[in-house]
Amino acid sequence: MRTFFGYIFSKSFNGKGSLAAILLILLLNGCGNRKGSKVPQETPTSGTINISVDESFKPVIDSQIKVFESSFPDIKIIPHYKPEAECFRDLARQGDSTRMIIVTRGLSMVEENYYKESQYIPPTFGQLAFDAIAVIINNKAKDSIFQMKDIRDMLNGTDKNHQPVMDGVSETSTVRYAIDSILHGQPLGKGVTAARSSEEVINYVASNPRAVGFIGVSWIGDEDDPTQLSFLKKVNLAAIRCGNCLGETYVKPYQANIALGRYPLVRGLYYILKENYSGVGNNFVNFLQFERGQLIFRRAYLVPSKMSFEIRNMQISN
Repeated sequence: MRTFFGYIFSKSFNGKGSLAAILLILLLNGCGNRKGSKVPQETPTSGTINISVDESFKPVIDSQIKVFESSFPDIKIIPHYKPEAECFRDLARQGDSTRMIIVTRGLSMVEENYYKESQYIPPTFGQLAFDAIAVIINNKAKDSIFQMKDIRDMLNGTDKNHQPVMDGVSETSTVRYAIDSILHGQPLGKGVTAARSSEEVINYVASNPRAVGFIGVSWIGDEDDPTQLSFLKKVNLAAIRCGNCLGETYVKPYQANIALGRYPLVRGLYYILKENYSGVGNNFVNFLQFERGQLIFRRAYLVPSKMSFEIRNMQISN
């Protein structure tokens, strides 16, 4: 490129049009070296990206990032764990400070139209896995099985015998699910206790015999994880009545029950990405959707949505 510019300059300097040639050179050089250029300084295998993640999924997303970065040492993913509504606000801001979020729903038609009209890069999104809301109880709790009516009565304030606790009273995905899918639009009762995180929900339930907590299953489902194993020693998992089972069957949020629709409190896990070039974000999404990422979801006791999940009937003989 330097030789080409030199050729133009030598041919034009002593003849007519020399001023135009010089201006052309300055213009082209200025475009190439402009500070603050929007051209991404990254590749699919090198660069840094900030992502906002629903706090409910911190354990499993930490595991995903650890394995992903070990495969791509020149990549740095910086997760910011926060309530779901804050993740969407991060995505809606102009610019690419937050190009990706991981939350429990995709974009509505209204939101898709908003991004198409207001931002240069319309987001893409898709489902990664199925998650469940785990109901946890104190080790000394008298009640360990519930029907959905029991859960609704706790959350709307009708039940005075249990103390429901959630990871916040607004803006979190767990609260949104409770209002939309359990209470069908009714507000939470005044007696619902708000904790600042899923871990605080666990600690609150562990110290209060009447407490009933609501958290994402990835916080407490992996019995091979030392941290989650310590949580399971503090509290117990409650069983919820299966709505499509024969007889009066109560089930816990195990993978088979989530996959077969036996457990009633199931939700999705989605990525939403603003990236119209082949960068770190697209590479990470591909990782989450393909075999290794899906196996990590399965290891965390979520149900992968992009790979087959085989369930076998087994008999154990002594």
